[in-house]
Amino acid sequence: MKLKPEQLATQLERSSSELPVYLVTGDEALLHGEAADLIRAKLRQLDFSERELMHVDAQFNWDQVFESANSLSLFAERKIIELRLGSQKILKATSDLLQRYLDNPAPDTVLLILADRFDANAKKSAWFKAIESKGLIVEIWPIEVENLPGWLANRGKQMGLSFEPEALQSLADRVEGNLLAAQQELQKLTLVYPNQTLTLDQVDAAVSDSSRFDIFALTDAALQSQPARCQHIVHALKQEGMEAPVVLWALTRELRSIYRVIEGISQGKNYDQLAQRERIWGKRKTLVRNASRRIKLSELEMMLRMAAEADAAIKGQRPSDPWLLISQISLKLSGVKLPQLVG
Repeated sequence: MKLKPEQLATQLERSSSELPVYLVTGDEALLHGEAADLIRAKLRQLDFSERELMHVDAQFNWDQVFESANSLSLFAERKIIELRLGSQKILKATSDLLQRYLDNPAPDTVLLILADRFDANAKKSAWFKAIESKGLIVEIWPIEVENLPGWLANRGKQMGLSFEPEALQSLADRVEGNLLAAQQELQKLTLVYPNQTLTLDQVDAAVSDSSRFDIFALTDAALQSQPARCQHIVHALKQEGMEAPVVLWALTRELRSIYRVIEGISQGKNYDQLAQRERIWGKRKTLVRNASRRIKLSELEMMLRMAAEADAAIKGQRPSDPWLLISQISLKLSGVKLPQLVG
């Protein structure tokens, strides 16, 4: 089956047993993470106590997934095999393996596949349809601008907050396109104004920058080829207690957006149409256009690999310093050549 994120909790509550495979796909980091957490929590309730994590890259050997799925645990534990697919595509050979596995899935083993947004061709593929038929797919779409105030109002209500209309619109304008930042601002408002109906003045006072910088200033500085400013902003964000996942999300979103723009232009597509599809408006249209002209796809792929390493470091799965990687990514996006720092 295929579900929207808001349908997932109810569906999982109704389920009395596990499915052989779960797929969470989309670029909205907050909703993506929450959906994965809900699935893991449900599987823990069903006594899935073992979790094996695998990061998929271009050299990944898919045979090890199915060997692990079919191997018996020494302690007979029920096992989750979590595959971090990222932006990697599933090729035909892997598709055939996956389909054969789902025809006869291993008992007491579940595949949890976490992936970025798939294109239309991937959704028409045999492997995608097999997962939809045998398992559960949660497809996550960005919250559209016109729907963001409603999303914020619902989240605020869950936290005991309500908003006057102008206050709600001001908050929406402030955090447009970044639900991680929106969640962080709502949590801050809950601490400052618990169980209140907030006015415009209260929201603007609480949400306004405690310093000169925010994550959007960082991406703008990188797109404008201002490496020194990038370093200054990264340092300020870290010192102010900004969460590293929020900063990484903003950079990764920018990288993926530019990647899709460059791909589209190489296929002869119109930039204005690409910008509309990627929700690139205002001054950012010129910034992204200029960036897409100077940055190579190979450089973007390197930065996305660095972002994946930073994400793993944030989760404690790599020994790297996530803030150092964030700094390197912003420098590279701004045009600085740092091959000796990539590793």
